[in-house]
Amino acid sequence: MNFLEAVPAIRRIDTDRDALFAIDVVGDVSPADAENLFGLLEAAYALHPRLDVLVRLTDEESVDWANIAQDTLTQGVADALEHIVRCVVIGRADPSAAALFPRPLPFEFKHFGSDDEEAAWQWLGARPMPSERPSAARRRG
Repeated sequence: MNFLEAVPAIRRIDTDRDALFAIDVVGDVSPADAENLFGLLEAAYALHPRLDVLVRLTDEESVDWANIAQDTLTQGVADALEHIVRCVVIGRADPSAAALFPRPLPFEFKHFGSDDEEAAWQWLGARPMPSERPSAARRRG
């Protein structure tokens, strides 16, 4: 499979809240996937200067941080620090991603295990649209 046939590792999750940016991360994240993610976030920030973010880690994943342009990472982190109010990660989190952000974080952050996904959505006061619920994703997949 060449890069034009590759399935994106980052996929939007439709939710019932406008000011919530939710994604699934499935598999290995390439530099192209990361660039796409930052572009999607920029568009979300333009619509909602303050928003919540939910990241659902669906499969074992890795991110090739070394091959993502440093300018892209720097701008992505700066934008996140300016726009994100609350962030949730569901599943096994990548500790190298946390190293990109200053401590203490200027936004609320919570991590939930895969078995606590419902609690994560409740904390954000949101729900995935019916076609995006985990049971539907597993059936497709």
